[in-house]
Amino acid sequence: MKSGGLIPVLAVLLAGVSASVAQEAQPVPQTAPAQDAPAKPATAKKPVAPKPADQSQAPASASGANRAPRLATPPRAVETQVVDPSRFGEMPTTPLPTLDELRQKPNLTTPQQAGNTVGPRVQPSRIDQERFGGKPLDEAYGAFQRGLYKTAYNLALTRAEAGDASAQTLVAEILSRGLGVKRDGDGAAKWYELAAEQGVPEAQFQQALVLLDAKSPKHDAKAAYALMQAAAESGNRLAQFNLAQMILQREPGEKGLAQAEPYFERAAGTGLADAQYAMAQYYANGIGGKKKDDVRARLLMVAAARQNHDTAQFDLSLWMAEGRGGDRDLKSAFGWMKLAAERGNVAARNRLAKYYVGGIGIDPDPVEAASWYMAARRAGLIDPEMEDHLVGLTDDEIKQAMERSVRIR
Repeated sequence: MKSGGLIPVLAVLLAGVSASVAQEAQPVPQTAPAQDAPAKPATAKKPVAPKPADQSQAPASASGANRAPRLATPPRAVETQVVDPSRFGEMPTTPLPTLDELRQKPNLTTPQQAGNTVGPRVQPSRIDQERFGGKPLDEAYGAFQRGLYKTAYNLALTRAEAGDASAQTLVAEILSRGLGVKRDGDGAAKWYELAAEQGVPEAQFQQALVLLDAKSPKHDAKAAYALMQAAAESGNRLAQFNLAQMILQREPGEKGLAQAEPYFERAAGTGLADAQYAMAQYYANGIGGKKKDDVRARLLMVAAARQNHDTAQFDLSLWMAEGRGGDRDLKSAFGWMKLAAERGNVAARNRLAKYYVGGIGIDPDPVEAASWYMAARRAGLIDPEMEDHLVGLTDDEIKQAMERSVRIR
């Protein structure tokens, strides 16, 4: 069993948003740095209903790296490699930050200031035991907190077998991640199920993912929905995000958008980057009962981009280059696009190539442009405009571009 997971409905819901790879064939003006203006980001189309009968047809993430897993085989959640207390214990409902609150955050108009900053991470010393549904100062939890996973497992197992829900959840967590012991998905699923029956939110979330797996002998979409909803109402932010997408599958269109919005908003209020990006799309497109608000949408994109959400970085770059939702800032637009490209976003690599061609936020560099396009091309993206650019280069420039492209991973 793979713990955690995000369902890929949002990619269908927001089909046509500016981050789609297909739109990367749009030309960028060939202008001087002080005058150039990149093509405007495409306006999101009306939500497209997903195909519930065939999950294999769900579109990939705009990043080209499949940000969200498929419903049938939910993989590890985005935060399972680092313990995050918000995944487990009861969390107070946090409203989406106001504009003033968002503006009070450090100004990050120059993306390079962000470096390789990732999303909120909780250091071991700050792990909250309530994520496991237990009480403070527990020996098993303390061992887990210090990285003594085998000890934590042995201490928790006895209590788990005696019916302690928090110990069952801890044992399941250790087994699902193979921490100090051999990874055992089936064993983890058993303990998550037992803990879920006792109302532990994280266990409910994990058990819901097991039931959503079409390959699982326990596949039960109806029971999965109930468990996901229970975990979401208890404050589990990944459950909130997943439940919102499940709602969109069950109720495509504006009605579903309105029903899903509170869960996206609650998850966004906890700082979950995927939810922040989802809410940015709500405000950018005026959907789900939200009034169109480019300023708020851009601020939410910044919040997600600062956590290295590459699609948010891509869209934010386009917005900054256009001056949508705030000041026009070509240098920052270039910086955010470069960050997204460096993280492997195929669409961003192609767009970055165009930035280099047109001198958008950077001095024109035809060789560097070719190298980034070649990297995007390796991933299957073909752009007629950039193909023409390659034709115009000399043999020596092509050689240089190929050498640079090899170093792009």
